[in-house]
Amino acid sequence: MTVDAFIHLSGVTKSYKAGRKQHLAISDASFDVMPGELVALVGPSGCGKSTLLKVLAGLHTHDGGTVRIGSAKHPFDPARDIGMVFQAPLLLKWRRILDNILLPAEILGLPMAAARERARGLMAMVGLQGYEEKYPYELSGGMQQRAAIARSLVHDPKLVLMDEPFGALDALTREKMNLELLRIWKESGKTIVFVTHGISEAVFLGTRVVVMTAGPARMADNFQIDLPHPRTLDMKTHESFGVYTRRIYKLLGME
Repeated sequence: MTVDAFIHLSGVTKSYKAGRKQHLAISDASFDVMPGELVALVGPSGCGKSTLLKVLAGLHTHDGGTVRIGSAKHPFDPARDIGMVFQAPLLLKWRRILDNILLPAEILGLPMAAARERARGLMAMVGLQGYEEKYPYELSGGMQQRAAIARSLVHDPKLVLMDEPFGALDALTREKMNLELLRIWKESGKTIVFVTHGISEAVFLGTRVVVMTAGPARMADNFQIDLPHPRTLDMKTHESFGVYTRRIYKLLGME
């Protein structure tokens, strides 16, 4: 049985008006994301990756091409079916962690008793059990991002969009969060699009990597990452891992 793509992009373009001129942010983005994939979108800073993520989120319109998420059989509502994780956790400092995680459920008007139970389960899944009554300032940067991930999942979205969520973390914490994200992705079964400018991070996390060139964003390559799961940090020393990273370096003109 053929499985339809959950996300389909074909020839997508996006321009901004900058003074009297038009700035082309995305010139040609074409790729599919299958249900349950974790697709890493990698490219240099300023190449349009975040703009493309905002197009997927419905926060920006696109000027040309086709963007389709879901299908007639499985309709998609951006307001209900998307979870977002940004580089900064964006937790409300006056709300306790559990209440921060519950925010999407409140906004969407979901039954709060069930949402609270789900939030507590998600806190356990991301390793924050026992921190329900803490405030954001009482948590480390990595723990705050775990709360942000739990918040993105509390309304049970079909798609999670992550915009360089670990970019502000120190190197060791970032490695730990990569492992945590893979575990959470496996447990939740969500479709994830993960934006990064870290080549090693893209290869380590992705079931597939989409490589974008310097702005305006254009897809340079789109390939499967054939590394086994569960992934471990020592895989980064393997020759097969190096083959993928060198392929991306070459595409980005860094060899």
